[in-house]
Amino acid sequence: MSNSQEPLAKKLLQDAGQVLRDNDHGHYIAPAKNLYPHQWLWDSAFTAIGLRHLDNDRAQQEIMSMLRGQWANGMVPHMIFNQDSPQQRDWGVWNSRLNPNAPEDLSTSGITQPPMLAEAVVKIGEKLALPERRTWYKQVYPQLLAYHQWIYKDRDPHNEGLALLIHPWESGLDNTPPWMAELNHHLLPLWIRTIKAAHLEPALSLFRTDTRFISRAERLSNVEAMALYAVQRRLRRKHYDIGAILNHSLFIIEDLAFNCILARANQHLEAIAKSIRQDIPKDLQHSMDKMPKALEELWDPYNRQYYPRDFITHKLLKESSIATLLPLYAGTVSPERAEVLVKMIENEKLFGPAYPLPSVPLESAYFNSKRYWQGPTWINMNWLIIDGLRRYGYKDHADVLTESTIEMIAKNGIAEYYDPLTGEPLGADDFSWTAALAIDFIKAKH
Repeated sequence: MSNSQEPLAKKLLQDAGQVLRDNDHGHYIAPAKNLYPHQWLWDSAFTAIGLRHLDNDRAQQEIMSMLRGQWANGMVPHMIFNQDSPQQRDWGVWNSRLNPNAPEDLSTSGITQPPMLAEAVVKIGEKLALPERRTWYKQVYPQLLAYHQWIYKDRDPHNEGLALLIHPWESGLDNTPPWMAELNHHLLPLWIRTIKAAHLEPALSLFRTDTRFISRAERLSNVEAMALYAVQRRLRRKHYDIGAILNHSLFIIEDLAFNCILARANQHLEAIAKSIRQDIPKDLQHSMDKMPKALEELWDPYNRQYYPRDFITHKLLKESSIATLLPLYAGTVSPERAEVLVKMIENEKLFGPAYPLPSVPLESAYFNSKRYWQGPTWINMNWLIIDGLRRYGYKDHADVLTESTIEMIAKNGIAEYYDPLTGEPLGADDFSWTAALAIDFIKAKH
């Protein structure tokens, strides 16, 4: 880090630590005040990655707090609800207890989110001496193993090596183009199409909570928001039972981002098991071993990039998003294909604007520099891709992206996401994973 950046970094460390303290609910750190009062799966994982530098015991507690919501079948839900929050009615929308596997003493959602837990567990372990690290791994391994077993049992029914998702919220990248294209082109419910045709979309704002805190221009459109809610209602009617869902749903995608994160999580699970001298069950190991080859089936040789795939038709969904860069994080692709992805990062018309990395390439018809996952830069995506760049040997690229990310946060505040053209802070203020990952970026440089 240059001398000129040292004061900025020092101030950012102080501010980021304060954000994490302010958002701390005791046993978990909420993503942000007001808008996000509950506990989210990958938010907690990213938060723990940064928190370990300040208080490793508290980082461990963050992970264990998330795992308290694990279902009897092994699923880790994407949300655990804070029933003391003004938004406590959210849990009633889900009513996850319709499924017999849901916890009896907690209210959770009925779906999962990208499996970042193994990454966080390993990062926390890196801060521990070997005996304490093994103790930590032994503590978390049974639940982590059960989660991976659930993914392959419930979400890879044809044993192809890729996990399927049943809702865009499971991808974490809620309204990225591949999901929205499928939703808009094929599966908008009749009542939403009627509202859209009658130009009554503005009336839907009355039913939203997010736009009470954040500008409508920065969030999902009303049609997108109501469509995702409609999908969630269909899942609830099926009691979140994967058999019933697969029998009647056409909206099932083998998501690229989720599977890239799963590929890396598998590597971490293997390392954890080896450290504590455990053998991964043979059926799970067999499924995990299929992942690298299966991911290559998502490569399109004509457009020379990776895409998600429709589970039923096996057709690639050729709408680009930042997910196309995540095979770098997966670490499973060839050096030649990694180089193709790096060139996309370098391209100013794709992923190389002034404040990279945008969540959608600039040339995409979907690109909107301010709208949620359709353009803005997200710090967690930068973190994943920086990690991948380093492991593929692109140290200079990783360093440049790290420096620009730290500078963007330090100068513009600890926001949920940022305009990739101007660096303007967007979304919720004082966002926990931005704070935590800023800490991790700075600490990694010292």
